[in-house]
Amino acid sequence: MAESEYKIYGESPDKSIKKSYWDAAKGLQKVDGLNPTKYLSELADANIEGELSYTEVEELLYKRYENESPEDIKRRNKEADLVAARIAHILDSPGYPLQIASLKAIHRELFKDIYDHAGQFRLVNIYKQEPILNGATVKYTNYTALNDTLEYDLNVEKSKSYSGHTQEQMIKRIASFTSSIWQAHPFMEGNTRTTAVFMECYLNNMGFQVDNKMFKDYSQYFRNALVRANYAAYAKGIVETNEYLEKFYNNLLTGGDDNLSNRELILKECFLHKDIEREV
Repeated sequence: MAESEYKIYGESPDKSIKKSYWDAAKGLQKVDGLNPTKYLSELADANIEGELSYTEVEELLYKRYENESPEDIKRRNKEADLVAARIAHILDSPGYPLQIASLKAIHRELFKDIYDHAGQFRLVNIYKQEPILNGATVKYTNYTALNDTLEYDLNVEKSKSYSGHTQEQMIKRIASFTSSIWQAHPFMEGNTRTTAVFMECYLNNMGFQVDNKMFKDYSQYFRNALVRANYAAYAKGIVETNEYLEKFYNNLLTGGDDNLSNRELILKECFLHKDIEREV
């Protein structure tokens, strides 16, 4: 019998699956306040119908943004459109191994030609004021410990089996692992989008059925849930909690119907006046 030949991995022919990838890709831009353009949606539709490949979509976007308008620059349209197209392409491709190099590779692929530091871990410490914390910040991993911290988190995940776990136990573990990766915040920009893509690739590799409508409709909730999972102020009685991230994953992976409200994620203890809370 002749030895079988390797085949080239192609794009999914299933329109509904491709649409779900695009839904997630466009929705995830909202975690950084970005909105893909109508033009990107038109290209996505053409890709779903098999009229354009992902590569052709990206080529057309490069041509579109050869001369960015002031409005394009202000709204960061190039980033929103290109990164969305690249997320869809990655989700419709073979996954990545569970290692640090994969995080860097995903970030580099998403943000090449967008950020000079694409695919590179940060060399400074950073913070970000969070609206649900009234301007307080999560304490991200010190840049000197990024490799050691992430290597530890990945090794812990690789050392355990999901065999024999209940659905609830699996969701708790997935939420905890996601929280650990995100808390490191290894890049200067694009950490939530990179974490989401990394985790979806991992979940797809394990055979989970991911409902990408969740990233389309609740990407901001996903980010805020990560904030809550990594913020503590013990003097105010505030401790880290994965409760909200677990709700998101319950809906994402099991078709659950947990109510996901961003208002529920606001930490009232961080606000001095109720009228300030209403503005968040």
